[in-house]
Amino acid sequence: MKRRQFLKTAGLGAAAAAVAAPAIAQSAPEVKWRLAASWPKSLDTIYGACDTFAKYVGEATDNKFQIQVFAAGEIVPGLQVLDAASNGTIEACHTATYYYFGKDPTWALFCAFPFGLNARQQNAWYYDGDGLKLMNEFAKQHNLTCMVGGNTGCQMGGWFRKEIKTVDDFKGLKMRIGGWAGKTLQKLGLVPQQIAGGDIYPALEKGTIDATEWVGPYDDEKLGFYKVAKYYYYPGWWEGGTALHFMFNT
Repeated sequence: MKRRQFLKTAGLGAAAAAVAAPAIAQSAPEVKWRLAASWPKSLDTIYGACDTFAKYVGEATDNKFQIQVFAAGEIVPGLQVLDAASNGTIEACHTATYYYFGKDPTWALFCAFPFGLNARQQNAWYYDGDGLKLMNEFAKQHNLTCMVGGNTGCQMGGWFRKEIKTVDDFKGLKMRIGGWAGKTLQKLGLVPQQIAGGDIYPALEKGTIDATEWVGPYDDEKLGFYKVAKYYYYPGWWEGGTALHFMFNT
């Protein structure tokens, strides 16, 4: 195409877009959704992703599409947000799918698993290797559509009330750990516990559990684990890169 003709055509297109955009915004219906997170508000990293998402959706639609974000426990408990989105109690959620390992172990494969992919490898799989397509084919049976919503990167090995010196120290140890990781450490005698982020500190303080893993120093400090568990280990070989997801009722 000749340069002059290209510029003329591009100019007409831009002008048409400028005219059309306000008309579209004015005619768009107002949509209000509720999004429940698996996290407490104190975790400004992963909970903050929900606020950021809602903010951008609002800005992109002249606030015609509003998403109200709720922390874990405000509508449903943190570990039940997927169910709530699936059955239509809420329109959307933000969670780590390995929390639903007990429903179907397949969920955990889309989040993190022992000796699995790091964050960059996971994103490559999701966007260039049909990972997200496979996830949505699986989620369809639960009335859900999924979108990648962040990645924590490699996680720490966790906080322990007692020092771990040998493999035998895992025997009988009650640890907050989910998904395939809990299944793996169970082989060493560990007793895995599934507990939402906001409920871990009191369980650790009371001795209901002996250890916990969460994410990393920043988020772990926010939840105060250092106050009730003296020993901190690295790395968490069970989570080389933990993918989080926004999930929407179809």
